[in-house]
Amino acid sequence: MLAQTAFCSIFLRKIPCYNEFFLPKYRNIPEGQRDGFIKRKETQKGKGEYMKAFLILEDGTVFTGTSIGSTKDMISEIVFNTSMTGYLEVLTDPSYAGQAVVMTYPLIGNYGITPDMESRKAWPDGYIVRELSRMPSNFRCEGTIQDFLKEQDIPGIAGIDTRALTKILREKGTMNGMITTNENYNLDEILPKLKAYTVGDVVSKVTCDEKYVLEGNGPKVALMDFGAKKNIAKSLNERGCEVTVYPAGTKAEEIIASEPDGIMLSNGPGDPETCVSIIEEIKKLYNTDIPIFAICLGHQLMALANGAKTYKLKYGHRGGNHPVKDLTNNRVYISSQNHGYAVDGTSIDPKVAKEAFINVNDGTNEGLAYEGKNIFTVQFHPEACPGPLDSGYLFDRFMDMMKGAK
Repeated sequence: MLAQTAFCSIFLRKIPCYNEFFLPKYRNIPEGQRDGFIKRKETQKGKGEYMKAFLILEDGTVFTGTSIGSTKDMISEIVFNTSMTGYLEVLTDPSYAGQAVVMTYPLIGNYGITPDMESRKAWPDGYIVRELSRMPSNFRCEGTIQDFLKEQDIPGIAGIDTRALTKILREKGTMNGMITTNENYNLDEILPKLKAYTVGDVVSKVTCDEKYVLEGNGPKVALMDFGAKKNIAKSLNERGCEVTVYPAGTKAEEIIASEPDGIMLSNGPGDPETCVSIIEEIKKLYNTDIPIFAICLGHQLMALANGAKTYKLKYGHRGGNHPVKDLTNNRVYISSQNHGYAVDGTSIDPKVAKEAFINVNDGTNEGLAYEGKNIFTVQFHPEACPGPLDSGYLFDRFMDMMKGAK
């Protein structure tokens, strides 16, 4: 028996992304507390102990689990994502800045950390899972989610009923919450802070610091980075485009002076109505003849620049399984989505634009085609990552628009 235990220990240590949780010394941890553990620092209560964490919602609901990642306190807007895979792309999507993400799929981290990142860092304020994989396995694995969250200083909680949490958010709507490891928390002090929290200006936090270029021999595209996922530029670059990525605060005059063949307005976080100065620059871009393709936040900003209204959804659309209908042919595509706001379809001037896509589930606007302009915009993510590639053809449509404009 002793030899067998020794063999198992040696064998497990040779496995890539080995997690020491499988060693015998951790087998006595109670079943209900085995999800997503972190050790206490030796300066805390004791070596080898594990820390409780609490998720407190602004309606007073409290979930108790175990701490993962950073142990700092966090207050943020709590949202949920229904993707079954792609947790790393979710963690590195800049559109989650100012929010804490609940993953509804019950097991997260089973293939560890891989190169599949959509930006230079993780952006959510917090991470909430049912179970964190104890031993990731993938030939590209470079580490564990637990270590990644600690390195990125993102607090999280595991071992809670994420189905019950998601049901609350669906029934009551998106609400603010707090993750804390303080067992002596005081609800009377915390709840007013939760109600007062606002996401604020997050576009300025996620945009690039200065412009940069992805070389290509095809059309020149100016990509406005409001929190752009890496795969947007990659999707254009793979089609031969020379992509120049500009910070969100870049003036329209600079973009126009560069004489691009097309302009891409990216995704991004936050309430679109707060992006007042950006909207003014987009109005100037609209008044040119340059073809424009916009995604997610870019779609909302173009609508606002043309007098439409946006509003906050009850609990948003976040996941890789959202059906959208193309109103030109009634064909339905499964799309990747991540937005908490939508364009009010009834506020659109029919002389300016018409609805091009709608969400099959709730009928909300998912895209606009602008009249007399080489401009089309979508709320969903044709670049996927994570999610289905059904609507990737929209990048080809943009390519055709740029060629036709020459």
